Amino acid sequence: MEQIEIDWKYSNPLQSADNQVFVKELVKRIFMKYGLETTFRAKPIEKVAGSGMHVHLGISIKKKDGTKANLFNSYEDNFLSIIGYGALMGMLKNYEVMNPFISSTDDSLRRLKPGYEAPVCIVTSLGKEKNEPSRNRSVLIGLVKDKQNPFATRFELRAPNPSSNLYITIAVSYLSMLDGIKYAILNNKTEEVLLQEISKKQNEYYGYLDKNRVYRSEEDVFEYYSEEKREVLFGNSPRTVWENVKILNNKEKLKVLQYGDILTDIMIKSFKTTTLEKWRLIVCKRKIKEYFAEISMWKKIESMDEKDNLDWQEIEQKRRYIYKNTSNQKGLFCKIYDAFEKEEWENVSNLVIELEDKMEEVRSLYSAYKKNVIE
Repeated sequence: MEQIEIDWKYSNPLQSADNQVFVKELVKRIFMKYGLETTFRAKPIEKVAGSGMHVHLGISIKKKDGTKANLFNSYEDNFLSIIGYGALMGMLKNYEVMNPFISSTDDSLRRLKPGYEAPVCIVTSLGKEKNEPSRNRSVLIGLVKDKQNPFATRFELRAPNPSSNLYITIAVSYLSMLDGIKYAILNNKTEEVLLQEISKKQNEYYGYLDKNRVYRSEEDVFEYYSEEKREVLFGNSPRTVWENVKILNNKEKLKVLQYGDILTDIMIKSFKTTTLEKWRLIVCKRKIKEYFAEISMWKKIESMDEKDNLDWQEIEQKRRYIYKNTSNQKGLFCKIYDAFEKEEWENVSNLVIELEDKMEEVRSLYSAYKKNVIE
């Protein structure tokens, strides 16, 4: 299980998104030539690190005299310029409403779990020193710098995956950046003040970033904080597609992404509808069938030991709860089918979470049972 990384040259947003489409097709064709199939799923193998697609974002201008300047780079020996701080703060503050457009599939959310170098928390890392680039791989957005090259200053958004729509990912990223840039510029904020705000502690408020949250950590967030502390400081991570997309019902939050009529009401509604339909197909047509095939293969192993027989009875009871309809109640699979059919999205979300928990529990029980009987 080795990492294969593919990079291509920087370009304007549209060309970069076109390049992604081209590269995916190229990879498919090359692998096909050698009799191999390619998947761009975010989490094709459970308990193995998934496939990411880190997106690097920057802004530069060309001046009237023909020279260029990186608008994120500070020329005052700071981490970032005023525009750079504003852009980063804009993405951090608005990431909950960006996230549905970036991690819009069941697989993408399964990839975003602690322990797999995938970003779960809405937090950034700037570096412990201004001239020491950040190497924190646990954050959502990293600052990339090269003190020898001012044009290298940019942000690395680590949440996207190969199935993310790069056109929309880039669009919502820059719209969120613009919101933070407007705050920084229109309020005459200095680099020093913006650094204070992005580095703020919980319950501090400077005017833009949420009072109850923390947005910067130079420590590995999975090693330094407990799960409970992460949720308090950085917010809860969505566990299902519904938990991720339901924020699109919040008109106030959506205003940031609708600036300049880039994303219209009909586009957002269409995206949400398509995302939920795709989720239904994945769960009902793929996941449930895979899980049913898995638990159907489990067989009782003959044993004279009473504990083994009691363990099998527990496994049988739990797996029947998952798939078996009785005169008294429906199985978990059927409950999920019914909830999807009625578009009871909150209920679907809770049932899918329960299914994942039950499958994990019964897998562990069967594995322990099988090992004990054989030994």
